[in-house]
Amino acid sequence: MASTSNRSGGGSMYGHAAPYRSREGLSTRPVASSDEIQLRIDPMHADLDDEITSLHSHVKQLRNVAQEIGSEAKFQKDFLDQLQMTMIKAQAGVKNNIRRLNRSMVKNGSNHIIHVVLFALFCFFVVYMWSKLSRR
Repeated sequence: MASTSNRSGGGSMYGHAAPYRSREGLSTRPVASSDEIQLRIDPMHADLDDEITSLHSHVKQLRNVAQEIGSEAKFQKDFLDQLQMTMIKAQAGVKNNIRRLNRSMVKNGSNHIIHVVLFALFCFFVVYMWSKLSRR
């Protein structure tokens, strides 16, 4: 039994009910909720076997899409888990390096502040002497 129904209407393949419209025997009606589709079946003007076959093929397509979405969600979950483990390892490495740096600063002493202060005093002295000599 091949489906010979005439498809009409617009919209994307999965977004609207319009692709499911067919001959006079089976048609969709808009309802209040966008998640619902109401069907009106008029057995006088329709070949229901063709419509059932058509709906069956659409259900297969939707099942395949749902399986693809499921596999993509699993892949992304695994990727995020791996990324989270990488971030935890990186944080542990940074924490260990900061601990080592703090230990070495305490062990060797931190004279860099004294060097910065002495450099600033030297710069101020040079600017002061330069301003005194330029006034003469």
